[in-house]
Amino acid sequence: MITDSSYYFAFVFALWAIGIYCLATKRNMIRLIFGLEIMINAADFSFISLATGIPGFVDPLAHSIVIVSIGLAGAVSAVAITLVVYAYRQYGTLDVRELKHLRG
Repeated sequence: MITDSSYYFAFVFALWAIGIYCLATKRNMIRLIFGLEIMINAADFSFISLATGIPGFVDPLAHSIVIVSIGLAGAVSAVAITLVVYAYRQYGTLDVRELKHLRG
């Protein structure tokens, strides 16, 4: 018997797999940030789906934690995009493998 939570976990697993795929195969720094954000959203969604364990009862603490997580993820993304812009201005590329060769 398939329950509603199994659909949620299948969706979370799909999001997590997409995020891992982006982190493992992409070389562009912006796409790496997108992959990281997808993985954070998968973690948030799984946390919310686990908070509705008893039918008819939703834990408000989980919602509060996820709201804080979304805010922190937004701040991390803003800082990461700022670093990407500065790296592009300085070196003229967003390719991670080319930037690794710049170590001194």
